[in-house]
Amino acid sequence: MPSRLAKAKAVGGPWLVLVALSAGLAAFLLWIHAPAALMLGPLVAGIVVASNGAKVRFPLPPFVLAQGVVGCLVAKMVPLSIVDDVMAHAGLFSAGVVLVIAASSLMGWLMCRLDVLPGTTGLWGSSAGAASVMTIMAEHYGADPRLVAFMQYLRVVMVAVIAALVARLFGLDPAQATRDIAWFPPVHWGPLVQTLALAAAGPLIARRFKVPAGAFMLPLVSGIVLVHFGLMTIELPPWLLAASYAFVGWNIGLRFSRPLLLHAARTLPVVMAATLALIALCGAVGALMVWGAGVDPLTAYLATSPGGSDSIAIIAASTNVDISFVMAMQTVRMLAVIFIAPLLTKFLAERLT
Repeated sequence: MPSRLAKAKAVGGPWLVLVALSAGLAAFLLWIHAPAALMLGPLVAGIVVASNGAKVRFPLPPFVLAQGVVGCLVAKMVPLSIVDDVMAHAGLFSAGVVLVIAASSLMGWLMCRLDVLPGTTGLWGSSAGAASVMTIMAEHYGADPRLVAFMQYLRVVMVAVIAALVARLFGLDPAQATRDIAWFPPVHWGPLVQTLALAAAGPLIARRFKVPAGAFMLPLVSGIVLVHFGLMTIELPPWLLAASYAFVGWNIGLRFSRPLLLHAARTLPVVMAATLALIALCGAVGALMVWGAGVDPLTAYLATSPGGSDSIAIIAASTNVDISFVMAMQTVRMLAVIFIAPLLTKFLAERLT
């Protein structure tokens, strides 16, 4: 019995620290009116807890369900006319996606040519998305998979934090941010059950048929169609969104373990500089969209941010942007990265080795 109790304390202790730290950071970020505070607080808490050697066993089902909930959130906010947006701005979207992928490939190629990271690590780590695919393929081309994973998920963190700061500086409606949140309003249980069923079905179907990013995308696309035709009503009480945002943040933050950070410590300045350069290049693509097509600056910036579509969705949902345009652009880029970036990176890697 004592050994079981000690084991329970060993497992429960880090979780208590993680939850308490997440709540404190999220409350502080809410107080200063930061966008996506309920995701960024747990994200930072996850990094702090994991990097200090605490072992937190993160269950996969709550995370994929959280992705489904975020997909339902976007589906509730985005009309079916998103298809018309894609078709109407096909040239703009195509140019934006191609330029973002080109920027990430250029950054990775330069890192390899300058030999700032071992092998082709910089090439795989710089790809704007498809992190799990890139990490798996990287080792076969002489890259360090740990550094690739570090680069990929560090970029997700930096994209989320910088996007939130940009939104806070230029796009947040203070009146909306300071509004008191009713955490436990009356709930319509029928629509809530339907929403949870949709959020859970997406990950299950994605796993069964191996659909990339399906846990987030399938509820998003299905929800848009079902809501448009009046077949369901999406119900998302604040407590459910808060829990889902926390799981998304934890899933990113808890990847930054101490061994990984120690392994990557010597390359951290280079990796951060390269990541900032990539974010700046993608921001330049957004600036071109503002200048050439008259897109709202914050909308263009969020639409061209390289990676972390679920994080960008959460940030966009808390700001005054054209979320339909943002998610249409992010969706097209995600699909392009999933199907094109691995082939392009493999092509470049074969010519560098």
